[in-house]
Amino acid sequence: MPRLSAMPAARLTLYAFLAAYSLLTLAPFCWALLTSLKTTREIAEGSALLPLAPSLEAYRQVMQGAFTTWLWNSLSVALAVTALNVCFNTMAGYALARMRFRGRGLVFQGLMLLVMVPGQVTMVPAFMIVARLGLVDTPWSVVLTSAVSIVYVFMMRQFFINFPAEIEEAAMLDGYGPFARFFRIVLPMAAPALATQSIFVFMGVWNDFMKPLLFISSPDQYLLTQGLNAVAKQYAKGSSWNLIMAGSIVSVLPILALYITLNRYFIRLNDQSGGLK
Repeated sequence: MPRLSAMPAARLTLYAFLAAYSLLTLAPFCWALLTSLKTTREIAEGSALLPLAPSLEAYRQVMQGAFTTWLWNSLSVALAVTALNVCFNTMAGYALARMRFRGRGLVFQGLMLLVMVPGQVTMVPAFMIVARLGLVDTPWSVVLTSAVSIVYVFMMRQFFINFPAEIEEAAMLDGYGPFARFFRIVLPMAAPALATQSIFVFMGVWNDFMKPLLFISSPDQYLLTQGLNAVAKQYAKGSSWNLIMAGSIVSVLPILALYITLNRYFIRLNDQSGGLK
């Protein structure tokens, strides 16, 4: 590892900037973590930044209430939406990239036009459709209206356009049909793109607040973002910020676990995109 004195000034400046930016980014998370370990009395007295007697009592209280129900609701909805998106977006992207059919260009252009429509514009029509199906105030309202994402259809199309055609031609010579080529040859080699798509879709659904707020109104059907909002409203006027921060810290853990699990695929896709094969 080169010594600091041997580094060029530009690189040192870059490292200093990145370190400062990292600290700035992590500061709110660290503050939330430290606050969650404080007692209500410490917070009311406005004591030091570090907790005087670190305690997990706030986590115990949070997990005893409806929080676990909201956590389970969010987890089941996010996993279902991620699975549906990975399935539909991948198949649509492959069809648009590799299959020849009449109107393919028109379909793609139409999808690109739909990307420009703000999500808020489609909320009222989506609510009317969900209401007609009798799915309002159920998790299915969020799952079905989030089952496909045009942005990730485009991402998968770009991935399959760059996929080596020789591999599919070799599989065709071995007698593989279209479905066998897709599921047994192409899909396993698309793991980095699938993992990246899974991370972003899961994170988007997990952090979404507007759609659950529109479709779900019963507290026992709340997703975690709605539940945290309810907890914040209930305790914000007091000094129970440790409960709010404990809930926030727990809500981050599933995203962190998913990212750590799929991180190697995510980095591999970035390396391929940068030409570092």
